Amino acid sequence: MTLLEVRRYNTGMHIDINLRLSPKEAADISSLKQAAAKKAGIPVRDIASVRIIRRSIDARRRPVVVDLIVRLSSTEDDAPFEAVSYRNVGESKSVIVVGAGPAGLFASLRLLELGLKPILLERGTDVHQRKKDLASLVRTGVVNEESNYSYGEGGAGAFSHGKLYTRATKRGDVSKILSQLCQHGADLDILYDAHPHIGSNKLPQVIEAIRTTILSHGGEVHFQSKVVALLRKGSVVEGVQTSDGATYFGPVVLATGHSARDMYRYLHAEGISIESKAMAMGVRLEHKQHLIDQMQYKQEEGRGLYLPAAEYSFVHQVEGRGVYSFCMCPGGFVIPAATEAGQQVVNGMSASDRKGEFANSGMVVELHPEDLPTDKFSGPLGMLEFQEALERRSFAYAQQSIKAPAQRMVDFVKHVRSKDLCESSYFPGLVNADLHALFPAFISKRLALAFEAFGRKASRFLTNDALLLASETRTSSPVRIPRDSESRMHPDHVGLFPCGEGAGYAGGIVSAAMDGVACAESVKEYLGC
Repeated sequence: MTLLEVRRYNTGMHIDINLRLSPKEAADISSLKQAAAKKAGIPVRDIASVRIIRRSIDARRRPVVVDLIVRLSSTEDDAPFEAVSYRNVGESKSVIVVGAGPAGLFASLRLLELGLKPILLERGTDVHQRKKDLASLVRTGVVNEESNYSYGEGGAGAFSHGKLYTRATKRGDVSKILSQLCQHGADLDILYDAHPHIGSNKLPQVIEAIRTTILSHGGEVHFQSKVVALLRKGSVVEGVQTSDGATYFGPVVLATGHSARDMYRYLHAEGISIESKAMAMGVRLEHKQHLIDQMQYKQEEGRGLYLPAAEYSFVHQVEGRGVYSFCMCPGGFVIPAATEAGQQVVNGMSASDRKGEFANSGMVVELHPEDLPTDKFSGPLGMLEFQEALERRSFAYAQQSIKAPAQRMVDFVKHVRSKDLCESSYFPGLVNADLHALFPAFISKRLALAFEAFGRKASRFLTNDALLLASETRTSSPVRIPRDSESRMHPDHVGLFPCGEGAGYAGGIVSAAMDGVACAESVKEYLGC
């Protein structure tokens, strides 16, 4: 710093310093502080606080380095985020929010800010009971069709990878979403990590805290309240009816998530327009995490003591369709994600520490409605019905169970049936299967060619010590519920606000949360208050 900058700093200003440190130095606050003081040209004793503003890992360099932006202050630092204030809405106009996933939860929080009363209806159980139901699913293999890895408080994101990174930064205020998560108990590192992640072990507590906020400010939250009908007067949606016969009145934010097939079928049967949309399907690929660490950090010791479990991201075009990694879970587990009996679906999750033995990722092929055989799968529900048919076929290949049909990676590429299977984190178990026979050729062929391409990009990636597990089908919604770009209402039904992943307008926790916020703001405009 210049002499003038030092004087300003010592009178209460802060400065931001760019640092490039070894992983060991970056992990030690004392070393970090020393390095920052040296670069700024000020004594360490003059630094009252150090706050990390940005942190990322540059694995392209040898050795690996950590890039940081740190804020040095000569006085005690302000709070790392601005807490949001919520209004008491007990006597305010009601808004019905259907679904307690990220879109529904953040729509509810925004409604509190705006002075409107959210009535949040969730078909599944609260997040505490969900844990018990999921444990039962893994233990018994029996799916609770109202409480599983997709249904229940927190939605599919509550027990998944828990990633908060999004490219949809123009859709809303990402920093506010992250701050609200911290306000409700998430670790502060999500504010500055390049690829923030909460972890499936910590998300439930955050979700419970959000529920407490909603209830303590006059909102309502109802579990095991499955919405089965919209209450309509002509083209105006006035409320909803649940499976127990209860009715709730107000404009409706429909945030049911991408697995709520019964809602799509209801809308279609009622003549409320929906559209088939592109999505992706494939497998869950599982390696040993140590191998991925070696591959990404390009050092035999792997990540060592100070680096996080490594991630990867691949994409390749094959015959006009993208094949890409999806929901990569370092140090994670493969989980059973079916929502009904007779389905076989896999997904991934990671705990906050990402210390599991395995790494897994979805490896999926982009599909468009026109890719499907039109004699079997067409119309607004065509992609949904194809998705469902593939899950039931996978269930049959799994010997009528939630075990996962599986094949070694190189064997799959070479079209060879695996003689045996390697270890896996998938607790329900595996069934040795020919995945080329399971999947239609327009999926399996593209996957095999893409794996060869990924193997050329990254040594060690293409290995027979990796497993493919079927089927990864719940990447996004197979249906889009149309809405006006300005009002965010369904074009044919006033008072209905399709929202989030289930409506086809988001693709992750943060983007869904931002869409929930946007829909809440549109509801306020609709109500004119």
